[in-house]
Amino acid sequence: MNATPSFGPATGIGSLPGTDAREAAKTATGSFEDFPFLPELPARGPGADMIGRTAGLLVELYARVEPSGWRLGDRPGRDTRRAVSWLGEDLDALEEFTQGYEGPLKVQVVGPWTLAAALELRNGEAALSDPGACRDLAASLGEGLRLHLAEVRRRIPGARTVLQLDEPSLTAVLRGQVRSASGYRTHRAVDRQVVESTLRDVMGVHAGGPVAVHSCAPDVPFALLRRAGAAAVSFDFSLLTERDEDAIGEAVEGGTRLFAGVVPGTDTALSDPAGSVMGVRTLWRRLGLQPGLLAEAVTVTPSCGLAGASPAYARQALAHCVLAARSLADNPE
Repeated sequence: MNATPSFGPATGIGSLPGTDAREAAKTATGSFEDFPFLPELPARGPGADMIGRTAGLLVELYARVEPSGWRLGDRPGRDTRRAVSWLGEDLDALEEFTQGYEGPLKVQVVGPWTLAAALELRNGEAALSDPGACRDLAASLGEGLRLHLAEVRRRIPGARTVLQLDEPSLTAVLRGQVRSASGYRTHRAVDRQVVESTLRDVMGVHAGGPVAVHSCAPDVPFALLRRAGAAAVSFDFSLLTERDEDAIGEAVEGGTRLFAGVVPGTDTALSDPAGSVMGVRTLWRRLGLQPGLLAEAVTVTPSCGLAGASPAYARQALAHCVLAARSLADNPE
């Protein structure tokens, strides 16, 4: 008997347009019958955005909205309560549309380094500026994630959760490119080993379950993410350069899944599904990888979240991912 797969052939990144949780859950589950995801609806406002939503999961740390962004404070306020309430609504809707579902289910949260780059301390500087604050934030996030994943499994007992950490700021953190509050300087680069060990600790919360790390920024650190324990790396395929190719070849040969973002995240005319994955096939040939591995190693996704798309395009883009994945499986050459 075959082992049940950890991933499906196609899925979404996380965010969708609109403000209706039931409509979003219906879209996310109806588009991907074998790899649905828990949608995020940032158009609802602060607390539904990716930073606010993850801040609502933190344990014994609280954040509120200031004119400059999300800032850590002493007690839970209206903004945190709103984030928790909306997440509850989203889980209710997902539960409704996944009755009897068995298979992989993806949930997304902001990873520890993008969170540290985005959340402000009381002095207005990013938590990233203080190594102690970074450690506290990662520990709080880990505990919050443990509770969140348990809640998802309680509501959808047949689901095998896939945790996606959104880390769009990771490369900037590693390179010392995150701007200070004044904008005149940047925070110093964080040591790669510290970055890796923190990610490993947070991923370890999902004991026995696979973790994907998503970044739609250029220069995704594939090797570092693999060492930290990522079972999959999610990226915007159009941003790859020749520099990335060796790391991708090593990732595939090491069993890492690629979430290839090949479908544009904002409204545009879409090519035929086979055309959308032509670049993936070409890369495969260049790297000398077995064509038969394609469907086993690649999940097709949009290039990034779909919050900026029209609802009609978002539905079309998700359906297109499914057709493109089928094209990869049917015609790997």
